Amino acid sequence: MKPILPFLLFIIITVNSIFGQITTPIVKANFGIEADASSNYYNNLTQPAVDDWFSYGYTGTGQFIIDTTGAASLIGGYISNPATRKLSFSKLMRQAPYSLVNNRLLLDAIFHRDFHGNDSTVYASGSNKNGMTPASWTCPVAQGIPDKNDILDAATHIRRAGPNVTDSLWMFSSIALENTTGSRYFDFELYQTDISYNRATRTFQNYGPDAGHTSWKFDVAGNIISPGDIIFTAEFGSSTLTLVQARIWIKQTSLSITPTAFNWGGQFDGDGSGAVYGYASILPKTAGAFYTGLQSTVAATWAGPFRLVREDNSLVTSFVANQFMEFSVNLTKLGIDPGTFSNNGCGTPFRRVLIKTRASTSFTAELKDFIAPFRMFDYPQVDADTYVRYYCGSSMPTVTISVYNPISTSVYTWSTSNGNIVGSNIGSSIQVNAPGLYRVTQQLYSQCPMYAQDTVSIFFDSVCAPLNINIKKFNVTRQKHDDAAINWQINNNELVNLYELEYSLDNRTFSPLVSIPADGRTGLAEYEIINPINNFYTTVIYYRLKVVGKNAVIKYSETIALELNRVPTEKAIIFPNPFNNIAWISLEIHESTEANIFIMDNSGRLLISKKVQLKKGTNLLYFDELAKKNSGIYFVKIKAGNYETIQKVAVIQ
Repeated sequence: MKPILPFLLFIIITVNSIFGQITTPIVKANFGIEADASSNYYNNLTQPAVDDWFSYGYTGTGQFIIDTTGAASLIGGYISNPATRKLSFSKLMRQAPYSLVNNRLLLDAIFHRDFHGNDSTVYASGSNKNGMTPASWTCPVAQGIPDKNDILDAATHIRRAGPNVTDSLWMFSSIALENTTGSRYFDFELYQTDISYNRATRTFQNYGPDAGHTSWKFDVAGNIISPGDIIFTAEFGSSTLTLVQARIWIKQTSLSITPTAFNWGGQFDGDGSGAVYGYASILPKTAGAFYTGLQSTVAATWAGPFRLVREDNSLVTSFVANQFMEFSVNLTKLGIDPGTFSNNGCGTPFRRVLIKTRASTSFTAELKDFIAPFRMFDYPQVDADTYVRYYCGSSMPTVTISVYNPISTSVYTWSTSNGNIVGSNIGSSIQVNAPGLYRVTQQLYSQCPMYAQDTVSIFFDSVCAPLNINIKKFNVTRQKHDDAAINWQINNNELVNLYELEYSLDNRTFSPLVSIPADGRTGLAEYEIINPINNFYTTVIYYRLKVVGKNAVIKYSETIALELNRVPTEKAIIFPNPFNNIAWISLEIHESTEANIFIMDNSGRLLISKKVQLKKGTNLLYFDELAKKNSGIYFVKIKAGNYETIQKVAVIQ
């Protein structure tokens, strides 16, 4: 029995005589493209060196990519409770990002099972089309979908063709549909923003600023200034791939520019005639095959360890003929590899993937089913800490500082200007024996620039004298008008030099809120301050009191949590981070207002300030103010109405 499995996504280009499609089995970057999902199996034969989606049990050095942990439990649940078969789930890449497997760099992968039966993750019957802003797409409360348009499973995987970040970047994708006869039409849209689908309101959110998308921008010479959204569209007939095309979202006037990375393909479609923005087809600069596309032609093809749930809710172990399709695309040859236009081979070509089906071959045909946007390249940024940050006594012992969320393939490099590292400064933890500020830099791979940074401060007091005071009372209460009343009572007030009130949003990292000098009273004293909390768009705030004695000894109160009983309604995200030329600020706001943006260096010195006008909803702001600044850490403060945030960004040049 030939193994094979459902998955999704693809990237491909207009069928053109000089860019011939490949519709026979082939191995690219050591990944098998033959409408088969088993590693160490290729073109109906065992071949012990080929990577693929899953393992069917064939021995060899080829590895499977998708994490199959819990597959047996899932199948058991399907059998004992058939209603669970209608639910969606995702599985991520089995290997850590930037793992070197069979001499190829693996960046990311995801497998997704779509909802089955009546559901809201379909387009409502009517005029939903490509080229429209996602804000105008409509979805029903619950609706079935014709079997020719019904997506069952999908997967996508990104890797380099070799061990270096300069090797060709490949995307591998697969999709399984319910229908197996006639022509079937798919779109795979890649977004630069964190577009999402809200099932409760049946609306799309966080889409781009240019008519619902992010447009590609070029200079007058045709060089890419910043990437935008991409769409890959294909048509499969009853037996073979019949049409493939790649398009990018641009302003219509950009067609007058000759790009240096690719050629225009001749098509442009937006939201109706005369659209300012739309999807323009592209072709690579050089001739030769740069994509592949095949579908399974053999019945009883293995459907993978998660099996396959059909439209009638039946659970099967095999695909029928033509039900599973597989794709690959050389993104470097196509000209959309970040390494080809940003000189950062560790950059990511997109952030979210939206997969959908269409009613006919026309690019502007009615949209049918979709898999809600899922994120890729969401690598955790370094978060370091130590179990004790304050020491006192005759000498400071050797202590460990560790990364709490290490990625096994990341490189962590530590440094300090005023402390002391004992032994190696490379690794997910270090030993230190002196107070100071310790900085850790994360690289996703040894050939990558800095991805993220974090710092840990350790304090030491050689005197270690006790502070002969007692915090008799420390209370925090919610008052009217979104204020918090914070009061404390303390004895031996005359021994205190300063009171510092600190707050935290995660009960781990505390920041100063206000400092109050002791007022000189002797004996028992009580203090109170009012803290406005309408700027905190969170569900809970943690407070603690830091008492600094006249002998410089420090004492802390217990921590008190103030429940706000609300859900954050505003948020700002800066991406990519780190960046070298431009970045974007995605800011969701609940009413139209003016925002002030302040940019400071690592010492807190104000470098840039500007005002921008925001509309209600999601705003995507172009951010290039740090493009010519030196590499390092900067802080961006955003104040919009009652919302305020400060975020750390890293610039790499």
